[in-house]
Amino acid sequence: MRVAGGALVRRWGGRAVGLAVTGVGLYIVAPSMLSLFGSWPRLADIEPWWFPALVVLETFSFAALWWLARLALAQRAGDGEPPPVQSGWGTIATAQLAGNAASKVVPGGPAAGGVLQARLLIQTGQPAAVVASALTAIGLITTGVLLLLPILTVPALLVGPPPAKQLELGLLVSLILAIVIVGLGVTALTWTRFVVLIGRAAGRVIHLVKRSTTADTCSATLVAQRDRVAAAFEGHWWKAVIAAAANRMFDYAALVVALAALNAHARPSEVLLAYVVAQALTLIPITPGGLGFVDAGLTALLVVIGISADTALIGTLLYRLISFWLPIPVGLLAWTGWRIHLHITRPSKNKASEPPATADDE
Repeated sequence: MRVAGGALVRRWGGRAVGLAVTGVGLYIVAPSMLSLFGSWPRLADIEPWWFPALVVLETFSFAALWWLARLALAQRAGDGEPPPVQSGWGTIATAQLAGNAASKVVPGGPAAGGVLQARLLIQTGQPAAVVASALTAIGLITTGVLLLLPILTVPALLVGPPPAKQLELGLLVSLILAIVIVGLGVTALTWTRFVVLIGRAAGRVIHLVKRSTTADTCSATLVAQRDRVAAAFEGHWWKAVIAAAANRMFDYAALVVALAALNAHARPSEVLLAYVVAQALTLIPITPGGLGFVDAGLTALLVVIGISADTALIGTLLYRLISFWLPIPVGLLAWTGWRIHLHITRPSKNKASEPPATADDE
């Protein structure tokens, strides 16, 4: 009985704790979520053409992830290994959409979504090792782009306030930042000395807070992570960095458009900082997809940069409607379609693998 009880605790203990933490998190953010949901009728006051504009931007953001996954899955085979399986765009998109939806509704967030995405890719014939390496590299490069964004906004924050119509320049800012990110990304992937210098500088800063971290250990860790990304996208470095930059910049552009739809006035650099902090909150696995925490945090940050509380609330609702809520049913449909496809194709494959009937069988 003790063994059975111990196995039960090991199997379900972590899940129970995760569910408890999620429940507490949802309880904490419940008031802000109720306030946010109570503003839904006010979306009817927004001009209808803003909604398809947001959908297009978010579609481009997701498409950049599909491109990134396609590049990572096309890894070169090692000696004695079969050549990589080239997954189609539909398969990659289905896996990413289903995994993304799972990460937003299942406790465990990104981990659960990553498992589902990997499972779908492996079922298409992709080697498990290649899938694991690809998803790890995608996570590293997209997170690296996210961490780079606040550094790039510092020069813009030091400049005086621009004209009143400043937010309309947000799309141009996203394009300029994307170009800079691509340049820095390719430099990091091809120039080890550059990565070492960045790692040592970061290590010295972190050492002030965490004494166990030194400049050497930080730079070594950063180089190791860089090498994993470089190996996954070998021969496709330019394309990989462009795709990673496009994923973040189209998503940021969607937030800018959501605020522009409400005639909000804010500096694009400050909106970018609010966006980065909100995206960082999604990495905290308290609630699935950062539900509630991201909404409340983004609304508060938009108020801090000078947007009225009412406009910040509606702008956050509009942005999250397209970037968070809409992909959930789309991902569910993608997963359902995949299950139906497997149900139809498996019997035909089994039948095709059966040996032909002989005269003796008859």
